[in-house]
Amino acid sequence: MSKTSLLQPAFTGLLAAALAFAAPTRAQLLAGPGASSGSVDSIVAVVDEDVILKSELDRAVANVRNQYQGREAQLPPENVLQRQVLDRLVLMRLQVARAENTGIRIGDTELNQTLQSIAGQSGVSIEQMRAQIEGGGLSFDDYRRSVREELQMRRLQQRVVQSRVVISESEIDQFLALRNVDSTEFQLANLLVALPDGATPEQVATAEQKINGIKALMDRGEIDFRAAAIRYSDDRNALEGGDLGWREANSIPPRFAELIQGLQPGQYTAPIRGPSGFQMVQLVGVRESGPQTITEYQADHLLVAVNDVVGDEAARRKIDELRARIESGDDFAKIARENSDDTFSRNRGGRLDWFSGETFGPAVTQQVQSLQDGQLSAVFRTEAGWHVVRRIAERQQDVTDENRRQRARQQIGERKAQDEFERFLRQLRADAYVESRLGA
Repeated sequence: MSKTSLLQPAFTGLLAAALAFAAPTRAQLLAGPGASSGSVDSIVAVVDEDVILKSELDRAVANVRNQYQGREAQLPPENVLQRQVLDRLVLMRLQVARAENTGIRIGDTELNQTLQSIAGQSGVSIEQMRAQIEGGGLSFDDYRRSVREELQMRRLQQRVVQSRVVISESEIDQFLALRNVDSTEFQLANLLVALPDGATPEQVATAEQKINGIKALMDRGEIDFRAAAIRYSDDRNALEGGDLGWREANSIPPRFAELIQGLQPGQYTAPIRGPSGFQMVQLVGVRESGPQTITEYQADHLLVAVNDVVGDEAARRKIDELRARIESGDDFAKIARENSDDTFSRNRGGRLDWFSGETFGPAVTQQVQSLQDGQLSAVFRTEAGWHVVRRIAERQQDVTDENRRQRARQQIGERKAQDEFERFLRQLRADAYVESRLGA
């Protein structure tokens, strides 16, 4: 199992991960394409009481190769690619098993919504996505199962992080006092030549020679950083070209943050010895988010709920009557206190003090945005019932300081979450019985 850099995010994209590692059903594995009746599929790894079969690994490797169609030269040699993919399959199998054992389940409704989202982001319908997947030789049921398992792993990560990571306001204050939290973001990629724990001097020398040789290839222009990471990196993000995504300066380990400050996009650091081995980091891009303002609204709100006691028609009649009274000059606040079912605003006479567009959902936002100050909306329906809003005012609010604290919280949280989850994964792997038979 390869080591993992402290820079490495826990999960790749949902669609890519599901496509790359969607595995056939056990029945298909035992009698896959071209398998004759009575043939036995070989085992490439034993994971606790489960196994990973050769046909499962072959399918996963083939899916990775399909993703790199036309760019096959970027992939590592077959034996290295098989090891990388098998390592991922083992870790995924362990995470899914832990999720199952701790009661993490993904219902069909959530799964279907996720599939709709994946299809929408790809600009296709569910039917078109299904045709694409099955055209690639994978059944849609297997794809659904892979997405379900990816969601389970993400839910497991959230549960682990939430149970272990706590961030106090004083911790944020201390962080801000010591660091300049700016809005500059860096897109990074990494390449790792791993070393085992307690590496011998000979192993260290071999790893150093390897990474220096990789750097020499890149320096001569014979291979770019992304292709080198895919081909040579021992990190779990190797098949993504070492991509680490966008990060703010203070979410990058100080040693690397200092080094990339002098780089231009496309340049990379010299090899550095770290806890996991020798590593290089590339600065892919830089962007500035700049000062941030949001539009906030102040409004009065009246709700007549639809429920088992008050049906839709009765609620509509009541809201129409109340709106007519307000329009004829009755006091909105008095009517809201006596009639509104919105417990959040009723005691304040229906007043919704300054809020951003996302606070109360798209229906309220759409109404408030379409009004002029002092104007009363038409009645409108949501799942809660029938509403009337009156816009009071609009303002542009500078949220730079608020976002600064939020960025600090996020940076602290990302570091803690990543460290905690990587620690969890290492312990999960250490506690498991894993026997690799690849190449046996």
